[in-house]
Amino acid sequence: MAITVKLDDLLHDNRMTLTELAERVDITLANLSILKTGKAKAMRFTTLEAICRELKCQPGDLLRYEPVEED
Repeated sequence: MAITVKLDDLLHDNRMTLTELAERVDITLANLSILKTGKAKAMRFTTLEAICRELKCQPGDLLRYEPVEED
């Protein structure tokens, strides 16, 4: 997938666990884990907003576009 999620880095920088973030943004740990591992197909803007609020970051700090080379 061309979009990667840099949630691990932001959690580390904020000294926060995935469980703590899940509680703060009111999302299940399972869904946040799916997002963290890059398996999510979509994300609500309200979820993105809540994550950015709690991690004190911008959406661009969380998401990265990496082009996929085609054969």
